[in-house]
Amino acid sequence: MRRKVATGFGIAAVAALALTGCGQVGGGGSAGGGGGNSDKGDGPLTMVTVVKVSGVGWFDRMEVGVNEYAQESGNDARQEGADDASPEKQIQIIQDLIPQAPAAITVVPNSPEALESVLGQARDQGIVVVAHEAAGIKNADVDIEAFDNESYGAQIMDNLGECMSGEGEYVQFVGGLTAKTHMDWVGGAYDKQQAEFPKMKRVEDPVESKEDENVAYQRTKELIAKHPNLKGIQGSAGTDVAGAARAVQEAGLADQVCVMGTSIPSVAKKYLGDGSIDKIFFWDPAMAGKAQLKIAEMLVKGEKVEEGTDLGIKGYDSLKKLEGFDNVFVGDAAVIVDKNNVDEYDF
Repeated sequence: MRRKVATGFGIAAVAALALTGCGQVGGGGSAGGGGGNSDKGDGPLTMVTVVKVSGVGWFDRMEVGVNEYAQESGNDARQEGADDASPEKQIQIIQDLIPQAPAAITVVPNSPEALESVLGQARDQGIVVVAHEAAGIKNADVDIEAFDNESYGAQIMDNLGECMSGEGEYVQFVGGLTAKTHMDWVGGAYDKQQAEFPKMKRVEDPVESKEDENVAYQRTKELIAKHPNLKGIQGSAGTDVAGAARAVQEAGLADQVCVMGTSIPSVAKKYLGDGSIDKIFFWDPAMAGKAQLKIAEMLVKGEKVEEGTDLGIKGYDSLKKLEGFDNVFVGDAAVIVDKNNVDEYDF
């Protein structure tokens, strides 16, 4: 029988460990591109947020933030996404947007590497590009992250390790093997496990769910059959833990398998209630959507994003420059939820 332990997220500690350095990006940024097009800042701006996939809870919530930003700012902002998490479809959406000449495109890439070329084309046309979940991407004026990704993954492993009593077999899901933030999370978690929980063992390389709850469900069923002693599952895509929990629930293993990872309350709540999911970790996608657009607006108007910038958005009121990157800034927007506090969140 496992132990279910409520562990604090320690956001301040994570930030102190990982968020250092100083610098600024703006007016085209140190990476060049279309920032600082001041003639676009005289009236309402047209900006489009391109997400990984439409029709899932995570990006439905982000669209709430995009719409709120449009109402609050008076700018013309909208969200677009494909019907699956294909980088090719995301590229096509951006290619179709470029001739429309929006002031800015903000994007949550399925594959930062795959989007580099088309985002470069956008910037060559004077379009500001702001990315999210894409630390290290080159053809963006700014990439904004909710927190340091490897430290976030390590914090998930702290909780998973405690739930598993520090021993046993576990697996990790990612939405896609090219999803950089997901790979950073599982990488940070794996490094933490190796250092702090030597009696735990990852029995598979990261498992790809394609951002699809049903894929995560089917793969979890297969993994339970293949590894009958499985004690832990970490999810990365917002739908991973729900799919895994459904399989764990059907197998009657809620008291034997710890399920944790990134999701939002509306997706995970019913599974948190019966213990099929133990904890979820997230940042509010609505606030992230607003943060991307606010940064884009600043850059279009020739303003700078720098150490300490306050976007006026919860979790993004004192940005830090991520050490080792010229164009990556992070907030302090992480949240941890279990069955005891899930009702505090209405999305």
